[in-house]
Amino acid sequence: MPNDNPLLASSNLPYGLPDYAKILPEHYLPAFEQAFAAHSAEVSAITRVRSMPTFENTLVPLEESGRLLGDVARTFYTVSSADATDEIQKIEEQLAPLMSAHQDSIQLDSALYWRIKTIHDQLDQLDLTPEQRYLVERHFTEMSHAGAGLDDEAKKRLTELNQRLSTLTTQFEKNLLADTNDLAVVFDDAGQLNGLSEGELSAAAQAAAERGLDGKWVVTLTLFTGHPYLSSLTDRESRARLLSASRSRGSRGNENDNRATLLEIVRLRAERAAMLGYDSHAAYITSDETAGSPEAVHDLLRRLAQPAARNARREQEKLQAIIDAGAEPFPLEAHDWAFHTEKVRAAEYDLDRSALRPWFEAERVLQDGVFRAATDLYGITFTERGDLGGYHPDTRVFEVHNADGSALGLYILDLYTRDTKRGGAWMNSIVLQSRLRGTQPIVVNNLNVPKPAEGRPTLLSLDEVTTLFHEFGHALHGLFATVTYPHFAGTNVYRDFVEFPSQVNEMWIYWPEILASYARHIDTGEPLPAEVVEKLHASEAFNQGFATSEYLAAAWLDQAWHSLSVDEASADLDVAAFEASALADIGLDNPVVPTRYSSTYFAHVFSGGYSAGYYSYIWSEVLDADTVEWFRENGGLRRENGERFRGRLLGVGGSKDPLEAYRDFRGRDAEIQPLLERRGLAD
Repeated sequence: MPNDNPLLASSNLPYGLPDYAKILPEHYLPAFEQAFAAHSAEVSAITRVRSMPTFENTLVPLEESGRLLGDVARTFYTVSSADATDEIQKIEEQLAPLMSAHQDSIQLDSALYWRIKTIHDQLDQLDLTPEQRYLVERHFTEMSHAGAGLDDEAKKRLTELNQRLSTLTTQFEKNLLADTNDLAVVFDDAGQLNGLSEGELSAAAQAAAERGLDGKWVVTLTLFTGHPYLSSLTDRESRARLLSASRSRGSRGNENDNRATLLEIVRLRAERAAMLGYDSHAAYITSDETAGSPEAVHDLLRRLAQPAARNARREQEKLQAIIDAGAEPFPLEAHDWAFHTEKVRAAEYDLDRSALRPWFEAERVLQDGVFRAATDLYGITFTERGDLGGYHPDTRVFEVHNADGSALGLYILDLYTRDTKRGGAWMNSIVLQSRLRGTQPIVVNNLNVPKPAEGRPTLLSLDEVTTLFHEFGHALHGLFATVTYPHFAGTNVYRDFVEFPSQVNEMWIYWPEILASYARHIDTGEPLPAEVVEKLHASEAFNQGFATSEYLAAAWLDQAWHSLSVDEASADLDVAAFEASALADIGLDNPVVPTRYSSTYFAHVFSGGYSAGYYSYIWSEVLDADTVEWFRENGGLRRENGERFRGRLLGVGGSKDPLEAYRDFRGRDAEIQPLLERRGLAD
């Protein structure tokens, strides 16, 4: 292997952190080529073994294989999602079909499948640990699910489908990023942005300056339909412009239009599902999730949709009443909802959430909120490593230690938005923990907080505080999972379980000693007043009709698209008409409560890993709400509670059936009542 390619040599940095300062874009494709070849050779060596398959001669070397490829891939995809320059995007486009073809060459390998099936058939006669037994079961299930049992002709077509889908999903994300940047809203007069804070105006001016638009203000779009600024902008036309730009992404008839792309994705996913013996892509996906079937998902979504829509209509009536009482009444529209919701909140709870930013300075939220909660609960500590660089100047690297001082791993935070970063917020791993490989984890959190001008503090909205705690819950999952085999490392769990730990971590936002620690005024250091805290608690169920409806609408759209059969998934479908019909079917077609994501910018399902799985958030929230009840019943922020949650749930990673792990933690299955009460949906 060439010794001048830093991706092909072991990193000398702590924990195997890639030396991004030495990695150039031209290093990636040659490194992938070497890694593909090495992985194929390693698997070939397994299948050439002449003796009968055993755990030791098949599963162990299989878990050892592909290490170089995993390292290169995680290094690259961290960059391609968070700093996707034109050069990186071109590499990703070239790489997508190559990666898909390679993955299929492993997952569909008949000789490897025979060896794993042989071991699987003998499981009850083998002396394996629970983790080893589950590893055999998962490899067998995943290869079967991928199509390893098909004949050669079917495998050839399956590989073609997978390669084409990988190209399409990459194109969808590229189109969305380009259209999102293109549709950033330019304002000529600061008066058009009345209602924004000084810090928010500073961020808009900074965004304009970076585009060469000195003297103007630019508001960049968020991934979801709504925008945080809709709640505070006083100019109705400005709100309308912002929401219109957001909703038009990927559907303007330009080179970034995503409609044809998503329709082809839907058709090919349906064809692949049929080849594998399923009625739809939704049936295929849910068959290997905790839900088990689309029917189970649909039952939950329909059960929640009716009361959510009812509550949203009640909220709408209150908003309209506020408007009608004004000097110039008008019919409520979608871009008015957030702004007038704050008026109702102020009237009912005397609470202005937009005025809370001075109490949520980002560094204090991180150190005295997010980190402190983890320290109090789990005993872990964080030390910033200024000597370690990430993949972008904005990244910050922290070393994490256990309570006994032993090293746990690295945590990287990338807080700010930029044109090369995809929208939303996420966690990913750069290095996976594994006893077999002797590795410790490196995890990354990405957010999209507008960056203020130099010297100005970063003040977060309450929603951004929630996002930071949420994503850090994923990071804890990635840090704490302690497994032997890399297949189970970190957040490698069922998709409809993966959001559970992150949602649980949100509970500490309002926990008294944590809130008192981080929610302090940027200028005075005074804590958030007790009466404001009381109002926040009192208003927790406020606007949940809207919030639940917009989420359920998106989850239902995902299910609707992916419940289509091959015959139904026509290239002639009208995307907007299909959306309208699907939302009407579940009763979530209220025009003033738009879906959280429309299809043409629904990155979770058309370029991410949540296809037919966006329901996962509410599915996991059943477990989350039930777990919050457990913490409250058992004294909350106590080390004993943290150790139990870490040891029985977070620490097992994917090495155990997640619902079994939950029962081990909770002592029973989760109950739905706490979720219904949280969202105001209980009868």
